[in-house]
Amino acid sequence: MTPRKPHTNAYGPQAGRQARPSAQRAQKNASVRIARHDRAAAKRASVKAAKVQSIPTARDEAPSKLDEKAFTIPNSELVVTRRHLLYGAIGVGAVAAASTAAAALGVFGQQEDLDILSVPAASVTSSDALSEVELDSRFGLVGNFELPYGTLVWCNDDAVAACLIPGEAAKPLTQIQLLFLGNGVATTIVEQAVGQDEGFEIYDVRATSEGVIWTEADILEGSWRIYTAALSEGGALLEPALVDQGNSDWETPTLAMVGNYAFWQVMPNTAGNATSSGSALKKARAGSTDVEVPYVSNGRMATAPCPTRDGVVITPRTDTSTVHYQLTYLDARTNDVLDTLILPQSMKPLEASYGRTGFMFCFEGIYDYGDGIANLGTYVPMQAATGSGYSNVPWFRWSRTPLCAPCWCDDYLVVKSTQSVCGIGLESLSYAAIDVETGSDDYGDFLASTGQSSYLVTFANVDSHPINEEAEQYCRVRVYAAL
Repeated sequence: MTPRKPHTNAYGPQAGRQARPSAQRAQKNASVRIARHDRAAAKRASVKAAKVQSIPTARDEAPSKLDEKAFTIPNSELVVTRRHLLYGAIGVGAVAAASTAAAALGVFGQQEDLDILSVPAASVTSSDALSEVELDSRFGLVGNFELPYGTLVWCNDDAVAACLIPGEAAKPLTQIQLLFLGNGVATTIVEQAVGQDEGFEIYDVRATSEGVIWTEADILEGSWRIYTAALSEGGALLEPALVDQGNSDWETPTLAMVGNYAFWQVMPNTAGNATSSGSALKKARAGSTDVEVPYVSNGRMATAPCPTRDGVVITPRTDTSTVHYQLTYLDARTNDVLDTLILPQSMKPLEASYGRTGFMFCFEGIYDYGDGIANLGTYVPMQAATGSGYSNVPWFRWSRTPLCAPCWCDDYLVVKSTQSVCGIGLESLSYAAIDVETGSDDYGDFLASTGQSSYLVTFANVDSHPINEEAEQYCRVRVYAAL
């Protein structure tokens, strides 16, 4: 069977450039690391402003000059992790939203009678039970592209992937590109930071075919800003909108993009002045300054928000005297709570996502309680479930140390293993591994895709030194379709 290729979006090919630059364009001195409930009737209510006074909503810093077309980044060592893209030891700040419009907030009532996930050990199938099959019996390669060495890639869209690429010189340090999956054209949409005159640098990005959200940070001042922008039908970036900003009392927000909705998660810095404050998930349409707060949580959320095709997954704490994290799936358009799953006491997931069988989550540690879900690895229900049903279905555990959230490509579960990205057939109990290119960084191939998608996107930064040939450095991006 011939795999179908991603459709070629009208965005950008005419203005873009091919995705293979020369190795000299890579920023070799940019050090890049890739690391790292059924209360379905969870109460959602309109909460008075006093309820969330710990999360400021008045803009108290001078706005940026959004009409400037010149962008710049001060020179700095770039240290990137998969979860936060940290520039060294950066502190980040007190949140000031761009709109004071009232929003409906998802909150928990005081309830100790929780419906907690309980899975017997006999109901969990380990990855040790899988047999290996050939990759070409499961996936077909439909795209194979090269980007600058050191590039990071995220994909929650069947047409484009967001790329944070190193600049060609000290300034700009990083740029934002869209990679079009159908033809490999890479188009630069943000050349330099909006706040370049004030010392800000591009820090993180997520994108879809409809819009972009990105973070800019001033590491000297310990401050950050969140921007969103819509994309035109031709792929051009429209007017950026500053939607949030803060200082070192708050961590740099983590991002997600679903359709034309931009999400960012704000949490107190453990070393700042807001340590007793709650966390919030915020939202705005791409390019709009009208900000909503779909969800607030007591204390810190466990994971970064994870986008899916139609929603976003967050992991707030329950409002109880004991510490429980509730995996929560929100509709991106309406903010409705679509599904919840509460983990046993003090079990903290590293990542959480949502796919064709429901919630998926990862543990990077081993617990001495929890029965079937007490071990290190990635957990996925083997049959579709919601709410209290999660305790009544069999589960699968990928037993390797997790580095990112799993996803689904059509009927196949996809996980990041130690080196490879693997596609798993839960019904056939088999897996296929994507070969890692020689010279790849120590993390091997990395999973760029999230949630449930039609295509599987991976990337690897390769430092190649073939015998009797010129050395090359590049980021290999591969796109697969399920057969």
